[in-house]
Amino acid sequence: MTKRALYIFNPEHDLALASGEANYMAPASARRMASELSLLPMWYAEEGSAVLASSAYNFNYLRQMRELLDIPVHLMTEPELASEPDLDIYPWGWDVALRKRLSLLGVDEALLPSMEQLNGLREYSHRSKAVSLLPELRLDEHFCGASYYLKTPEEWKTFVEERESCLLKAPLSGSGKGLNWCKGLLTPFISGWCVRVAASQGGVVAEPVYNKVEDFAMEFYSDGAGGVRLAGYSLFRTGKSGMYEGNCLLSDEAIRKQLSKYVPLGALTDLESRLKCKLSILIGAVYKGYLGVDMMICRFPESEDPVFRIHPCVEINLRMNMGVVARFLYDRYVHPDSTGRFGIDYHPSEGETLQEHERMSATYPLEIREGRVYSGYLPLVPVHRRSCYRAWIWVTPDGF
Repeated sequence: MTKRALYIFNPEHDLALASGEANYMAPASARRMASELSLLPMWYAEEGSAVLASSAYNFNYLRQMRELLDIPVHLMTEPELASEPDLDIYPWGWDVALRKRLSLLGVDEALLPSMEQLNGLREYSHRSKAVSLLPELRLDEHFCGASYYLKTPEEWKTFVEERESCLLKAPLSGSGKGLNWCKGLLTPFISGWCVRVAASQGGVVAEPVYNKVEDFAMEFYSDGAGGVRLAGYSLFRTGKSGMYEGNCLLSDEAIRKQLSKYVPLGALTDLESRLKCKLSILIGAVYKGYLGVDMMICRFPESEDPVFRIHPCVEINLRMNMGVVARFLYDRYVHPDSTGRFGIDYHPSEGETLQEHERMSATYPLEIREGRVYSGYLPLVPVHRRSCYRAWIWVTPDGF
């Protein structure tokens, strides 16, 4: 019997992984995000699969999207899990807290990864792996980047106070989270943070601050048997604190063209090949699924004309990520004559999210051509009066 694929959006995964506790309880904001964006996997799920979500709001929205864009997925609720004997489960990311949650909902233990596998995943998700990999990715003069895994108070103090500015990271934390920006002084607050992080995660990752001009990523798929393939490129936006804001919806060719304004295309191709090889060795046999390697284009004013270089390994996200979602959105649902933006936003006050949704719906009416979005605004999850989170795309024809 063919197993039925089940997709789960658990954005609290990074927090749960950092905790390492089976009884981990995510903050209310993370639980709300998981609930309100629970249908997000429908946009990258395989044909005939199911997405885990409550039926409230989601059932009618999914029916509308199936009629609009022929999306071949179904809804599955938590009470239905125990009666499904053959599931192939694809969460945003695996951790021991999700394993326990699914087990308590009646999912057969044989369908869940073992504790040994999950402990291994936590080990390979540690930022120290990216620190070790980075020197092997600086292929020539078109590359830059330095990162250090520091374990003692003396190392933290020396690193911070020898530089005008730098960045300290918790080894296990979500993208854009677990960060402390320092300005030449290891304050008591930051020192205390380092002590707490090192006590639970072994140390602190320390990095110089770069003059970034582009955020991008190379996305990969690992088959769990040693094979790693490129799944595409991601061009994305972050805020001043490093938090994710959204992705550009562009073809891989268009993203490479944008990056080639700064660095030769050959440098990107060489990096793809090196990463496939190194990732295959590092995680190819221990991890199955999508992963992303975040990168930057950095500006160096070494002469009258600025020099640009690739930082080839800012983060390794050993899980599904928004860059892969954007890749699926563009490749499956955006008309080839159009481009756009993919965004996730949050409005804390009741009614604000719905108001913004209604404004964009009226301002950018949706137009479908040849079964794909040609222009306009499309919400990727249902939006209602009590919504705080929203996932959406805005699409426009090329040249407009």
